[in-house]
Amino acid sequence: MPQKIEKTDEEWRRELTPEQYEILRRQGTEPPFTGKYVYAKDSGTYKCAACGADLFSSDTKFDSGTGWPSFYEPMDEGGVELREDRSHGMIRTEAVCATCGGHLGHVFDDGPQPTGQRYCINSCSLQLEPEQAG
Repeated sequence: MPQKIEKTDEEWRRELTPEQYEILRRQGTEPPFTGKYVYAKDSGTYKCAACGADLFSSDTKFDSGTGWPSFYEPMDEGGVELREDRSHGMIRTEAVCATCGGHLGHVFDDGPQPTGQRYCINSCSLQLEPEQAG
């Protein structure tokens, strides 16, 4: 299990951009088709923008056509925590960073095989660490 990172709300406000804070700490959502990783095809590891924990491999990223970066599974089973989300008058599954509790997005059961899942993730919640050449 990753070691949990706990910070005060004020510490998160100082460390994150206003947009990152709104999404990662207040469960916001960036507008569709606006995030920097929606169309990214670079190879590497997608890390939590708040704490740097490894979350997703570019090998599991796919174009869902929804306007947000989508992955069919996290890198490590324990790296992304799933929680019930009853906001906005519906029941969804929220995906959060298991290390810092930052809101990443939501998970849906309409993704490709081998998992059939679509982790619909805000670009603001991610930081791509490119794969090293050679």
